[in-house]
Amino acid sequence: MEISARTRSIARWVAVGLVMAVAAITRLWNLGHPQELVFDETYYVKDAWTLGNLGYESRWPDGANENWASGLVTGWTTDPSFVAHPPLGKWLIALGMAVVGPESAWGWRITTALAGIALVALTMVAAHLLFRSWTLTTLAGGLLAVDGMAIVMSRVALLDIQVALFGLVGFIFVLLDRRWIRRRWADWRATTAGTVAVRDWGPVFWWRPWLLAAGVALGAATAVKWSGVYMLAVFGLVTVISDAVFAHRAGLDSWLRVVVRQGPLNALLLVPVAAVVHLVSWTGWFATSGGYGRDWIADGGERWTGLLAWVPDAFQNWWHYQAAVYAFHTGLASEHNYASPAWQWLLLIRPTSMWYESGEGTAAEILDLGNPLVWWAGTAALVAMAAAVIHRLVRRQRVATMALVLAGVAATYLPWFLYPERTMFAFYAIALEPFLVIAIGYWLLRLLRVPDATRAERIVGAVIVGAYLVTVVALSAFFWPIWTGVELPEAELRARFWFRSWI
Repeated sequence: MEISARTRSIARWVAVGLVMAVAAITRLWNLGHPQELVFDETYYVKDAWTLGNLGYESRWPDGANENWASGLVTGWTTDPSFVAHPPLGKWLIALGMAVVGPESAWGWRITTALAGIALVALTMVAAHLLFRSWTLTTLAGGLLAVDGMAIVMSRVALLDIQVALFGLVGFIFVLLDRRWIRRRWADWRATTAGTVAVRDWGPVFWWRPWLLAAGVALGAATAVKWSGVYMLAVFGLVTVISDAVFAHRAGLDSWLRVVVRQGPLNALLLVPVAAVVHLVSWTGWFATSGGYGRDWIADGGERWTGLLAWVPDAFQNWWHYQAAVYAFHTGLASEHNYASPAWQWLLLIRPTSMWYESGEGTAAEILDLGNPLVWWAGTAALVAMAAAVIHRLVRRQRVATMALVLAGVAATYLPWFLYPERTMFAFYAIALEPFLVIAIGYWLLRLLRVPDATRAERIVGAVIVGAYLVTVVALSAFFWPIWTGVELPEAELRARFWFRSWI
């Protein structure tokens, strides 16, 4: 019996709704536990609170963490604190505390949880824009909804889920710009049919609203953490390559001409907008006088001269601060028990313990451990996708959708290899996870839809995919206690540490 289009549409939206319901429940259930600052919440939450009250991050006296746990959220000093990350993520944490209240952990974690829920929704949007498959869309969203890395990073008030969110929004806008500019090239070819010489330079497209929107989103990612600048660079490069490809399809033979003409314009549409967004996030620092480095020149710093002498002191002070932040990030090489270099992230070699508490024969922990079947399968999926792209390029076949997924991985993962000595943590990988689950969804869909497959082969494919998904969900249920700090007998807790490096 053939299923009607209306029934299929309802089924699709029900599936998407179920995914979002799972995402909301796993991120909001018992969000206030533990009622204390965990891991780097000790920095970001207190910085967010002083940012909201003073306009800049200030120092706290000894014992501030214990006071927070008991609901005492006053007592900050007005002495500025050196902070290594831009303010936007902390402004968002402060917004949650302003709405819900800072006395409860719900207040300082709610915006992070909402960002985590939104990340699931936007992963499905990106998957659908790429592959136009509702099945793949639901698979990718479902895997992210139940994965431990995404769950933990949505339940603690750190900044990385926000970087992932704004970076993915920027990627989606780049996809929409790509669709928009493809139509412009197609229209140009149609209006010049039969009159275009292959050596023509072709048009230059000045008005690209989606590219401007991408600049806003990627500027916001950079305003949360400086790692967003790599997303801006890679996704900007994607737009230039896409322009060259569409120009070639329109009948022009030189991609270099398009790069030379359109490339700088794309940078002009992206970079200044992103820079403005980033700068606006520092409004509190500029509007007040107490922030770190705010009086650098007044305290003896060397004022710019020559052509830059006109630049206001406030901006010069800010620029000096950013130079100090850059030096801090590139030189950070302190020992940490849970440090994990980038090559370990996909393999889940050293997850980060966010919180641990023990009792008489019991213990509870929050560990940012991804679901092994998601991350290990995702690693294999990305390797297979890279191999498929190379194979298709050799055969001069189109690779756009898979190459775009790999570009997302390149923007969010590969830059960390530029600083092998830097202290890093496994949870930085949350920014690449949307692309990881999309890659898994792609290969699962291929198993379900093998060309010219017999009925028996289709059944086998469906069984394999079904078994994989059931096992993923079962593993998520198994690891749920160490993602959310559920108290367990010590033996049961240890059973979830499959490797010594997980302890």
